[in-house]
Amino acid sequence: MSILRVEQLAKSFGAVHAVNRVSFAVEEGELVAMIGPNGAGKTTCFNLINGQLQPDAGRILFADKPIQGLAPWERCRLGIGRTFQVAAAFGSMTVRENVQVAGSFVARANEAKEILEQVGMGGHADRQCAELAYGDLKRVELAIALASHPRLLLMDEPTAGMAAAERLSFMNFVKETSKENGIAVLFTEHDMDVVFGYADRIVVLDDGALIAQGTPPQIRADARVRSVYLGEEAADA
Repeated sequence: MSILRVEQLAKSFGAVHAVNRVSFAVEEGELVAMIGPNGAGKTTCFNLINGQLQPDAGRILFADKPIQGLAPWERCRLGIGRTFQVAAAFGSMTVRENVQVAGSFVARANEAKEILEQVGMGGHADRQCAELAYGDLKRVELAIALASHPRLLLMDEPTAGMAAAERLSFMNFVKETSKENGIAVLFTEHDMDVVFGYADRIVVLDDGALIAQGTPPQIRADARVRSVYLGEEAADA
């Protein structure tokens, strides 16, 4: 079942077509990577799906129900969670308090503790977020998103700022959580090892338009993707 369907989605800023008639779907429990060069329209597409922006045209369906026009908090209540390229948490609050605030309308204190244990941050529950290393802050942000029990998780550059070993550990957890709980994940990422190592499918944008979508082997073999984004050397690696 498609938990998310984007149909002919469009958004312009003046003469710039940031998202130009883009259509794709994400299935339950599926990890889909959205890639493309800078300015391809990835963040704008995320902001349309999450409700920070409203589309000029097209439809966004979550569990077969149109959600364009709903505020971000309303989409969160429906089951759409999000993490950002720059990790967002209240620095003056503890790790536990951040998760409890985020899940206040669905989660109890013991659930916050369980979520922190799941993401490997149980031992840091009483530390202020301002004291954390960046990789740990990314884990807290994921815990905050999971506190609302999402059916779809939007992750913008989830491994940005992490060391190579941290990236693999973090994405292993994301994939395990997705498969075990049936959570669909749509993520953007510049690290091609992460993209091709963890995505079930890949959506490729260029200049606001969808130019390819398919499995990692299909995307590696796509001539247009090779020339526009990956480059011949990266595609052959």
